[in-house]
This record gives sequence, C-alpha cells and structure tokens, in this order.
Amino acid sequence: MKIEIRKFGDILVSRPAGREAFLVIKSYLKPKSSSELVELDFTGVKVMTPSWLDEVLEGLKGEFANRVRCLPSDNPTVIESIKTLEEWGG
Repeated sequence: MKIEIRKFGDILVSRPAGREAFLVIKSYLKPKSSSELVELDFTGVKVMTPSWLDEVLEGLKGEFANRVRCLPSDNPTVIESIKTLEEWGG
C-alpha cells in the first residue's frame, strides 16, 4: 500500500503535525494482507523535518513493524530527514 505524503502538505514540520498525520494515516490504512508493505511516497514534498517524519515513522512502525518503507526521493530535505533518523537509531 502506497501512502502519498504530499496529501499532508508540501511543507511538513513539527512533531504535533507529524503525530496528526500518523493518526490520519492509521485511521484510513487497511493493508490487504499481513505481509503487504506500507510505502511512503514523498513525491511533491518541498520541505520535511526529521521531527515530522519521526512521528509518522515511529507510529507506523508500532502498527506495522518492519513492513514500513520509504520510497526513494531526490528531495534533499527528505534524504537528510531519513538519514538523521537512521543516525538516531530509528
């Protein structure tokens, strides 16, 4: 299942906004099977902070464990946010 992150805006900042996005995703996300991947598509996102992404990813990982994937992006803020979370151990 692919989640289009741009639906939450093109400038994604702050933990509260990330938490709200996770809750929206959680309420609508119905994977077809217990092995289906949950893929985050960042196409169209202009700016994203690690704190926003951390709230979304940690929430999704809590629900869907190791099935959560970030699709490749050429956006520097997305790339650096993912890299920062990896350094934090997320």
